[in-house]
Amino acid sequence: MDPNTIKSVYFIGAGGIGMSALLRYFMAQGCNVGGYDKTPTDLTKKLEAEGAQIHYTDNPDDIPTCFKQKETTLVVYTPAIPDDHRELTYYRQGGFEIQKRAWVLGLLTRTHKGLCVAGTHGKTTTSTMAAHILHQSHIDCNAFLGGISKNYGTNYILAPQSDYVVIEADEFDRSFHHLRPYMTVITATDPDHLDIYGTKEAYLESFRHYTTLIQPGGALIIHTGLEMKPDTGPDVKTYTYSRNEGDFHAKNIRIGGGTILFDFVTPTTTIPDIELGVPVSINIDNGIAAMALAWLNGATADEIRQGMKTYSGVDRRFDFHLKTDHMVYLSDYAHHPNEIEQSIKSVRELYADKRIAAIFQPHLYTRTRDFYREFAQSLSLLDKVILCDIYPAREKPIPGVTSKLIYDNLRPGIDKVMIRKDEIIDTVSKKDFDVLISLGAGDIEDYAPQIAKTLQT
Repeated sequence: MDPNTIKSVYFIGAGGIGMSALLRYFMAQGCNVGGYDKTPTDLTKKLEAEGAQIHYTDNPDDIPTCFKQKETTLVVYTPAIPDDHRELTYYRQGGFEIQKRAWVLGLLTRTHKGLCVAGTHGKTTTSTMAAHILHQSHIDCNAFLGGISKNYGTNYILAPQSDYVVIEADEFDRSFHHLRPYMTVITATDPDHLDIYGTKEAYLESFRHYTTLIQPGGALIIHTGLEMKPDTGPDVKTYTYSRNEGDFHAKNIRIGGGTILFDFVTPTTTIPDIELGVPVSINIDNGIAAMALAWLNGATADEIRQGMKTYSGVDRRFDFHLKTDHMVYLSDYAHHPNEIEQSIKSVRELYADKRIAAIFQPHLYTRTRDFYREFAQSLSLLDKVILCDIYPAREKPIPGVTSKLIYDNLRPGIDKVMIRKDEIIDTVSKKDFDVLISLGAGDIEDYAPQIAKTLQT
């Protein structure tokens, strides 16, 4: 479909965090925008208030007339939508142009300079940091993010005059293969989504293929020590980065008094006294990658320093809900064993002398089946583990796969308990810890306000 003929865009799965950014983009372009989602949320209500026509019943009769004109309507859906979805079937049988969200993002990387961030974990924070640095610099950028930026209260930044677009490159369902990055970061390649890929080798191959899609004249910024071997073209520069080594790295790291400062080393210069706006140690790595993208595209030292200092974070990524002398509570989206390990280590670095507990809600039956031993190993870094039932998301139950697989493999002697979600508030009210983290990508976040209130009182 010629982008110039699109007058209406209908989204099936409109309330997804990534999809909602595209709704906002097409509304800004003056298109009719609407769609379906299973349940109303704060996000869908905001989209409706902004002009999107969203409904919550899977019924083709409820689709407004403007989205039934085949020649001018683009239909966008998420991989989580089942094949027997009635509205999706209606559009398929009608011969409409139907594409995944990733195809639309790929279109944007052909009309803009795409600055993409891929990786098993760290991509939402890194892409949001990069977008903030660039947006407040003289360069500016558009952005499609996988989380709500606290600086902007949205997951979408519109900058019509900028040639740049920052995109979170999602490997789920091989979505990132639709992109044609001008530059890309790869943060990590720890195997995940084995329900899609089947094997670690297939997962790593998917990232290798992604590196072949970088445009000539562009660049790859890859974390040191990754198992995946890139396969870039001859006109693509490759840079390495990490906390302690690589073409981009940190030196003179100072952690204390609630702040983190370091000097940012680039291939040609050093920018002193970078202060992290969200001072957790994992953000040193994330920040180096984000600054590398900004630096390679012309952001000045002062702009980089100011952008990092004023970065406020992303909802659900190291999100502090309560911070007093006696009690700290934060939530984190971490849902992969390596993410959880990094999250716990970052908290331990900040609160070395405190008793640290976590409520963990595993995300997906397949991920729990594939990584329950690794989850147990990461969670065993805590003083206390509170395990909830698995959040199924798009999946059906798998016989024998429950949170007890993780529970039974925690280190001997650790303080541990298994609970239902409706027991969360009663459990945290005992307050047998100094620091509490809620971990997971499911609906555990819905309990955060009540948890904070309980711990405060």
